[in-house]
Amino acid sequence: MELLIRRATAADEGVLVAFNTAIAWETEHKRLDPAVLGAGVRAVLADPARGFYTVAERGGQVVGQMMVTFEWSDWRNGWFWWVQSVYVRADARRGAAAWRATRRRQRKGTGSRWAWPSREQSGSLQPE
Repeated sequence: MELLIRRATAADEGVLVAFNTAIAWETEHKRLDPAVLGAGVRAVLADPARGFYTVAERGGQVVGQMMVTFEWSDWRNGWFWWVQSVYVRADARRGAAAWRATRRRQRKGTGSRWAWPSREQSGSLQPE
C-alpha cells in the first residue's frame, strides 16, 4: 500500500499530539502535559511562520509525521530548515519507508533551493 505525504491540517491535531507524546516517552521517558503540547501543536498549525508538519498516510491513517521549523543564518545569508518531531508509528517502521517518502516529498514539493542534509551534516538544510 502506498504512502500519501501531505501537509498536516487542524484535523490532524489529535494524532500530532499523540505522536509527540510518544516521541517524548520513547526517546526520553518524559511525560508531556497534554494541554501544553496541544497548544504548541495548534500554534504551529495556525502560524506558518512557526513551522509546519508533514504527515504520511497509509490506508487513510496517519502513520508518520515530521515538523519543520526555520532559522535565519546571518553567516550564510539564508534560511535553514530544521527537521524535528519525527515519528513513525511502530507498525509502519519496517524499512523506514514512511520517513524516506516524507523526506522525498518534502524536498520535491518545496520548490526551494534547499537540499536535504547528509548524515554528516548538522540536521539543517544546506543550499544546493
